Amino acid sequence: MPGGGHQDHRSGRHQRATGKAAAACLFLFAIAYGLVGARIDYAFASDPLGPRVFPVALAIALAVFALLFARRPDGAEDLPKGPLLGRTLAIPALAVSAVLLMEPLGFPIAIFVLTTGVARVFGAGWPRAALGGALHAALWWAVFVAALEVYLPTGTVFG
Repeated sequence: MPGGGHQDHRSGRHQRATGKAAAACLFLFAIAYGLVGARIDYAFASDPLGPRVFPVALAIALAVFALLFARRPDGAEDLPKGPLLGRTLAIPALAVSAVLLMEPLGFPIAIFVLTTGVARVFGAGWPRAALGGALHAALWWAVFVAALEVYLPTGTVFG
């Protein structure tokens, strides 16, 4: 195997660098998420812990896992290329789109866009993706608004 070991050594070093970069990104995301979560306003009388606890605890856990991953990033995969990169980036882009659509179009439309888009990324045809998106939005609307009596935004366009 002449030269084979050198190739493996370079590939391992590349994987470690990719893993460390991913760990750094996750750590920075954890800090940002924790800071935003810590700034949530709430009335103390409604709940002693308030809505800050979950996002801050999640941010702390993510930061710890990112630091642990940074110490041993050897199992990191290379970044995807071509169509797989597009599919990989589509999921967070859809999540960000859903968040941005929440205020103007409301929860049902935002969740419909998110779910339909994710279904398309995973290979569903338009009719099935749209049906799944509609059913998913209706299900969560029923669970939160009807069953749990939680306010969900209807959007400035419709509300």
